[in-house]
Amino acid sequence: MKEITVSVDDETYYRACLHAAELKTTIPALLSEYLREVTEPPAKTPEQEAANELRMRKLREVRDEIRRNNPNFRMSDNVPRDELYDRRFI
Repeated sequence: MKEITVSVDDETYYRACLHAAELKTTIPALLSEYLREVTEPPAKTPEQEAANELRMRKLREVRDEIRRNNPNFRMSDNVPRDELYDRRFI
């Protein structure tokens, strides 16, 4: 577990102490919970999950169609390795 030092003005500290006391917790516990909340990826709705799955399914279909229509296609056959990693063109 990592420790973090935070500096706040006196009024903020006082209000945080009161708020923590009202919740029967501590300021470090409040800060830890806040950091967990802001760093968690947002929950996806069922509609977002379904839309993402549909996009992924379409991408797989396109990939599979390209592979079916071009069984010997390889990008490395078209671009020499030296050119692929040549930073002058970036």
